Amino acid sequence: MAKVQKISTCLWFDTQAEEAAQFYTSLFENSRITNVSRYGPDAPMPEGTAMLVLFTLDGAQFGALNGGPMFKPNEACSLVVNCDTQEEIDRLWTRLTENGGAPGQCGWLKDRYGFSWQIVASGLLALMFDPDHAAAKRVWTALMPMKKLDIAKLEAAHRGQ
Repeated sequence: MAKVQKISTCLWFDTQAEEAAQFYTSLFENSRITNVSRYGPDAPMPEGTAMLVLFTLDGAQFGALNGGPMFKPNEACSLVVNCDTQEEIDRLWTRLTENGGAPGQCGWLKDRYGFSWQIVASGLLALMFDPDHAAAKRVWTALMPMKKLDIAKLEAAHRGQ
């Protein structure tokens, strides 16, 4: 087993942990399922059902737990993906919103499992917190009505165009 990351995220699912891990690892390079433990006999789920799925997304370690319907994901926690290109934003946005996902505001979306993601441009924070307050305000103003982020429009707003 690979070295365990000091801090990682565990996502709670009703029964779809393995399916979700397979989907998520298909989206990012340097990603794979690293281990699956399964429920045995006399468990709260059918024998053989994945209990805990360990996986990496672009090298970051995650867990996915099939714990039952007690907890549901919400916007209080989100997965942030910093994208270097518009093509990467477009690809991830499309894949994560398909089959029951839903777009949100300012680069946020919910995937088919109910988890919130922020699909953002790698340079967005630098634009939003530019010491030139007028430029930063223009970026915020351009950002607020967007759903999927448009890097060119955000950069143009920063330049005052």
